[in-house]
Amino acid sequence: MRFTTRPTLQGTFGMVSSTHWLASQSAMAVLEAGGNAYDAAVAGAFVLHVVEPHLNGPAGEVTILLAPAGGEVRVLCGQGVAPAGATVAHYRGLGLDLVPGTGPLAAAVPGAFDAWLLLLRDHGTKSLAEVLDHAIGYAENGHPPVERVGATVESVRKLFETEWTSSAELYLPGGRAPGPGRLLRNPALAATWRRLLAETAGAGGREARIDAAREVWRSGFIAEALVRQAARPTMDTSGERHAGTLTAADLAAWSAAYERPATYDWNGWTVCKAGPWSQGPVFLQQLALLPPEPPRYGTADYVHLLVENCKLAMADREAWYGDAAEVPLADLLSARYNAGRRRLVGDRASYELRPGSPGGRAPRLSAHAGRTAATAGEYDALGVGEPTVAKPPTSPVPGEPEVAADGGTRGDTCHLDVVDRWGNMVAATPSGGWLQSNPVVPELGFPLGTRLQMTWLEEGLPNSLTPGRRPRTTLSPSIALRDGEPVLAFGTPGGDQQDQWQLHFFLAAALRAAVRGGLDLQGAVDAPNWHNDAFPGSFYPRGTRPGSVTVESRMDPGTIAELRRRGHDVTVGDPWSEGRLCAVARDPGTGILSAAANPRGMQGYAVGR
Repeated sequence: MRFTTRPTLQGTFGMVSSTHWLASQSAMAVLEAGGNAYDAAVAGAFVLHVVEPHLNGPAGEVTILLAPAGGEVRVLCGQGVAPAGATVAHYRGLGLDLVPGTGPLAAAVPGAFDAWLLLLRDHGTKSLAEVLDHAIGYAENGHPPVERVGATVESVRKLFETEWTSSAELYLPGGRAPGPGRLLRNPALAATWRRLLAETAGAGGREARIDAAREVWRSGFIAEALVRQAARPTMDTSGERHAGTLTAADLAAWSAAYERPATYDWNGWTVCKAGPWSQGPVFLQQLALLPPEPPRYGTADYVHLLVENCKLAMADREAWYGDAAEVPLADLLSARYNAGRRRLVGDRASYELRPGSPGGRAPRLSAHAGRTAATAGEYDALGVGEPTVAKPPTSPVPGEPEVAADGGTRGDTCHLDVVDRWGNMVAATPSGGWLQSNPVVPELGFPLGTRLQMTWLEEGLPNSLTPGRRPRTTLSPSIALRDGEPVLAFGTPGGDQQDQWQLHFFLAAALRAAVRGGLDLQGAVDAPNWHNDAFPGSFYPRGTRPGSVTVESRMDPGTIAELRRRGHDVTVGDPWSEGRLCAVARDPGTGILSAAANPRGMQGYAVGR
């Protein structure tokens, strides 16, 4: 019998897994009230804005994968585009060589709100008032905040008190940061949603009212407040005050949209991801790089292979992924291409960034990404990517730098999965618009996002800053099918680590023994995890650590020793520090539903019956 931190939940009515227990339970309450998976996901998402404000917000972004019962898997893109004024020339004219990691210059058109409402309109059954009810209640009446909210606020206390004073008013009332045992309220956010509901009350039926709310976001009082905030010069990670480029026309012109997923067939599974405007196909490329008979799960050979394959896939991400150019995804996933790439993996750890040449095309990296291993070390102290929130901000593990007073900070991300009794399934990764990204818009109770920091200030690259194009996002939820039937929805926060931790989880679930007749979801979540930072990070200051591997101390000591012998620069982190995975599953043959959630960070929970 395999012991896990929690059981893999099983039932037939409905299952929810998310990165915060209040979001999970709120989504479950909507299922109990007769709602479907999409109603539940929207309700849970708006609660996540309230209870994990250091990880996401309404003006951030979200990538959603949905699998309607009897229908095809679709991607709902809630990643907004660069504003019309967000040109390379404008940012270069300000003396910048990277998009700042904070402040309004880093703000794309907000995407999360519109995507959630489009999902509710097209696939839900509940009214807007019903799905907002839990979020309004927690914002108005308060909730006990998790410790990481207060720790994040403390890390930017000086910035809030001296520069971002609207944020200090909300998160440092009386000079005290939020803490356990005290209720955290956001009355401005509750008032925003109440006013939204009041202004759309006469719009007609359920769908008409949702569309009216989307218009208020684009051109009403919410849009007006967002544009005013974007125009205010704001201290950012450059150490200077800059105004943003977001305008009323930018907000009015954009809406969320559906797309077909990128897919790859592996060992009887079909994995669905968002397209190469996200990093999602990195997961698929790693599957394509696997040999027909992978090494035994958990061995040094296994970990070494996955680390080296990840480096190759991430190198291709840097050279080929983005929304500003056509991406040769079919070639990147082709058997011929991956057979050649597979031969690059040897017995020793690689310290090079080695993009391939799909279809004979010559790869091109940004000047920043093309730095050699010899010069990359200067970026180590600045940090790499979005951190996992399982550890304090002073952790030595890459990606978790100490926060600077100039706003040099990172947020993280949330995740939410739902499956209902009818077989509808959704996986979503909301992020951005976190409290440390931009000052709180005082009239609204939430800040703008910073996703433009993922673009390059260099013309002609797939991920160049380009008006009307999406910054390449790290948000990467997953849905996996067996024999054409959706079986598994999963994902994790973690920036560049998302498609590393998810792959390790998926392979653990697919290659290890089942439990109680279904996938051992909790065992796969609990399994010791790891990641590498041997490529340019997606988040300011875009650092890299060639040859690095960070592992949990629960990994077998013999495996760690063998990785070091093979040349990997191994950092041993805390025993429960890698990833914040969530997952739900459905057995099409029996109708049995399953769920599991991550114990790391002591926030994520699965619920169901």
